[in-house]
This record gives sequence, structure tokens and C-alpha cells, in this order.
Amino acid sequence: MRPLVRALALSRVLELVRSPGRRCCSGEPGKEIRVRFAPSPTGFLHLGGLRTALYNYLFAKKHGGTFILRLEDTDRSRLVPGAAESIEDMLEWAGIPPDESPRQGGPCGPYEQSKRLDLYQNAAQTLLENGMAYRCFCTPQRLELLKKDALRNRQTPRYDNRCRHLTTKQVQEKMSSGSPYVIRFSLQEGAQPFRDLVYGWTQHDVASVEGDPVIIKGDGFPTYHMANVVDDHNMGVSHVLRGAEWLISTSKHLQLYQAFNWQPPLYAHLPLLLNKDGTKLSKRQGDIFIQHYAQCGYLADALLDLITNCGSGFPENQMGRTLDILTEQYEVEKTSTHFALLDLDKLNDFNRIHLTKSIENPKTRIKLITQLQVLLKETYRDLELDQTYIERILLLRKGHLCRLTDLISPEYSYLWIRPSVPKEELQRLSHKATEIGVLAVRLLQDRYNDFTLEELNEELRSHLQRLEGTKYSAAMKLLRMTLSGQQHGPSVAEMILSLGPTESVVRIQNALIN
Repeated sequence: MRPLVRALALSRVLELVRSPGRRCCSGEPGKEIRVRFAPSPTGFLHLGGLRTALYNYLFAKKHGGTFILRLEDTDRSRLVPGAAESIEDMLEWAGIPPDESPRQGGPCGPYEQSKRLDLYQNAAQTLLENGMAYRCFCTPQRLELLKKDALRNRQTPRYDNRCRHLTTKQVQEKMSSGSPYVIRFSLQEGAQPFRDLVYGWTQHDVASVEGDPVIIKGDGFPTYHMANVVDDHNMGVSHVLRGAEWLISTSKHLQLYQAFNWQPPLYAHLPLLLNKDGTKLSKRQGDIFIQHYAQCGYLADALLDLITNCGSGFPENQMGRTLDILTEQYEVEKTSTHFALLDLDKLNDFNRIHLTKSIENPKTRIKLITQLQVLLKETYRDLELDQTYIERILLLRKGHLCRLTDLISPEYSYLWIRPSVPKEELQRLSHKATEIGVLAVRLLQDRYNDFTLEELNEELRSHLQRLEGTKYSAAMKLLRMTLSGQQHGPSVAEMILSLGPTESVVRIQNALIN
């Protein structure tokens, strides 16, 4: 992670306030709101994951609850180095840091599933003892044959629950011989309906379409279904806000809760976040990862505003909402079941709005000045500029800048280094280049007195229109080239106000007069 991005992330971490009387992580039902974001570090945080994390954060903060980050890292073969740390970095950068996490710690740790294996083994033993789970000794070859046979008959592949009917003696014989096994959960037919906070009353009779699911794999690690139920219970999770792709699995999870005799949390399944054309967001799209937007100079508030603006859960869609406003407005029951179509082409517009607000706010403007100083030193090495100058640039360019990084682009290089424009080139723009320069210098030396942008524009027009034999537009083009080395850009008046009268006079004299 780049030093600047890490600094931005750390600067947004809020002070964690832990209220007295915090509910213990016993899994017993209580009144405290506790939600979790549980990504797998098999990849870096992307837009869909950020939206799920954000909705959990908003729900927790609106109700005075706790936001937990739990890493579901049991699929060891697919772990991506650095992904676990990056996920938490990006939540901090986005301004939605977890209250409990691998980094923050907390009363329900550890917060990585790979460090909680004893909990899952003990839970599996409970199910084995009460008859709700069994050891399955079916070989991969037999399972593959079942799959091929189902596909050949145009059926959905499913396990046939063969090992559920093994006798105790048969199980003991296979274990004595060292036969490898997994542990499966015995699904019950006739699933009960449940009320989802988004989709309403829902029912999926999973036993009629699926075989008994594996809950402990051959390597001793739990599957998602087992681990998320055990962890949600032991961490005291009160509400589960997750993607709609898990809606069908919820009946399976509720059966697990019933088998353990635990009270389940309430569920709210969030509709999928899709591209604006209705296609799925893909990790192959390099621009869906949050780290990409942080490194490109986008503001976290703009990204959060965009991904909530295309969805639901709020009274109305409007641009420019900050995290505080999102927290105040969010109501999970207002979430619609329609797909959320994300138009990333609008991100620049959202960022411009939020950058303008940040420039206008004295507190956030100071942070922007510091960030820009870091960017300038990375770009121009030995450049030393005082805060007053940088602040003046930001105030003059607000509403025009899309990202803070725009100011280190070649378009704005004239603000930091003097351009080198051959005098012959300037002379070709106007045969009265020297006279134009003299008039401009005289104005800046004799009459410059804290002009506003409008006043300086009017003064320049008044003076240069008196010059015979040249058009006002040609004179402006010449002065713009003299000050910036560019034919296009901000108005000449804004350039002068940005650079200041002294620097502007030096550039004009060096290029047109001396």
C-alpha cells in the first residue's frame, strides 16, 4: 500500500467508543445491535464488498451498535498474500473502520476463522452426538460418478446421503481402518419460512433439492455454512446483512441454529451490485478494487455516495451525501429487491462535488493542503511551497477539480514550476508582444490591490482593449502562454491570482520585456 494511501486511511480512523455494559460473546440473545462484515481474503476489497461493509456499518452506527470485521480464511489454497491487511486498510480509508477486528481486537476474538478451529470441531461433535451430523466416507471418485450420472440424466447433481444410513459399527470399522472422512449435516425436509428484512417472508426447502452439506472438510477446516453460523452465534451477532446470493442458503443455516438450539439472528439480504448494463461486477475488471480508487486520488465520501446512490435503503437518491448523512438516512427496510446498477462514469462528478465541499470546509481543507504537499514533493522533489499559496490554488480551482491529483498533472505544472517558452514563439503570437507585456506589468505593479477575479478580469480588459493593432483575445492568448506555457487553461486573471502579482510580473518580464 502506498505511504500516502496508508496515511489517508489512518487519518480517517475514528476513535472507538466502547459503551459500558457491552454484551458478552456468549451467543445469548440480547438487545445490543451487533453486525459483521465477513469477507474472504482470497482477494482484495472490491466495490460489492465495500457496499456490504458500508450497509453493515450504517446499520450499526444508526442504532448505537457494533461493527465487526471477521475474516473467513478457511480456504487456505486460495488466500492472496496481503489481502487480509488490505481489506482492513481500505475500510479505514473509507472512514468505516470496524469496532472489533483482527487489528483492533475485541472481546470475541480471534477474528480470523483459521484461528477458531477448536470452536468448529466442538460444535461438530455436538451435532454428531445429537444425531444431526454424521461422518461421510465417500471417496472423491464416487462423488464424481454421482455428479456425472446426474448430469447425464439432466438432473441437478446432489449427494445421495448414503453415509447417513451407516450403522455405528460400520462407522467405527471405517475409522479404525483410517478411512478419510468429512462431516455432513443432516438436512430436514419441510423447511420453515422466515422473514427477511428486505425480501419479506421466504422459504426454501433445501432438502428437496440438495444433498446433506459438508460442514467439516477432510482437512479439519469448516465450510462456510458451519463457520458462519458458529461464529455469528459466538460473536453475539444480532443482524446479518449480506448479499442476496446467500438468501437460498439461509434455510440451511436456520436448520443449523435449530440443531444447536440457538436463537438465530435477523437476516437482511442486499440485492446484487451490477454494472450499469446489468452484467456482473468481475474481479477481472481492474477498476472494481477499492485500492485502485484510493491510489487514483478519489475521495472515500464520493465512492460511498456513488454506491449508495445507485441502490436503495434511503428516502431518495441525491448527490453529495456524507457518511453522517448516510447514517442518519439509512433504513434497511427501505432496501428494494431490485438489482443496484452502478454507473462508474459518474464517479468523477461525485468526486468533484465532494472535493468542492472539502475545499470549502476549513478543517478538511487543511488535510487537502497536507496531502497535496506530499503529492508535490513526490512529483517535483525539492519543491517547497507554503500553505498559503496552496490554499489559494485550491480555493480558486474548487468546482473545476475532479481529483486532488489533477493538480500534479501537466495541465497545472505552471503552478509549481516556471514554464520555458521561447521568445520567438511568443512574438509569433502577436507583433505587439512587448507592448502587451508592458501594459500587463504596469497594471500589476501600479493598480494591483487584492483584486477579486471579476475585478482583475475587468481591469485587464479595460487596459488591453486600448492597445491598437491587436485583438483582446490575441492578447489573452499571449499572456496565457507567457504565464503557463499553455494555450488552454484557466483565465489569465485566475492564473495571475493563483501565481500572485510578483511571480506573474517576473514571468511576463522574463518572457516579453527583458
